[in-house]
Amino acid sequence: MNVLPTRLPKGVQDTIGRTVGGLGITPNAISLFGFGGNLAAAWLIANGELLFAGIVFLFFSALDMVDGAVARATGLASPFGAVFDAVLDRASEAIVLAACGWYFTERGEQVQAALAYGAIFGSIAVSYMRARAEVAGMSMRDGLFRRQERVAMLTIGLFFNGLTVVIGLLAVLANFTALQRFWMLRNGMRE
Repeated sequence: MNVLPTRLPKGVQDTIGRTVGGLGITPNAISLFGFGGNLAAAWLIANGELLFAGIVFLFFSALDMVDGAVARATGLASPFGAVFDAVLDRASEAIVLAACGWYFTERGEQVQAALAYGAIFGSIAVSYMRARAEVAGMSMRDGLFRRQERVAMLTIGLFFNGLTVVIGLLAVLANFTALQRFWMLRNGMRE
């Protein structure tokens, strides 16, 4: 069940890939730049600048769609590049959610801080289920609450001062999606 598109339309991807690749920017540099931007978003969250953090987080998370397009357009796609991108994506999300936990802790909101750490666990578990499925020779891109949905929801929470509600939803839905993928993996391995 995919709520948001996993990728931009192919024509748009190709155009972005050729344009950015033509500037001499490598896909790994884009991945690293996106990670750096998410570190900045985390710093803004920890300092209570939620609206600015939301803008930075959305922009730099969107680069996740650009690095792959550049890799394909320039012929620089590689297994290492895919792993490098995936690791930086997971680290970016975990650092931003940890910053949310810090933000809540500083405000004395312990339940929300605990939910932020629950959201970290869920987001990593969702990705881990996909990785384990791929090791088993299965594709696992489905699930209720994938990375795109988590980025969109967290951005909304940051934009509209709704972080308290959003962090609870992220914790519940990310962990539910991890369990959903675990069940799909279990069923797929039985077949």
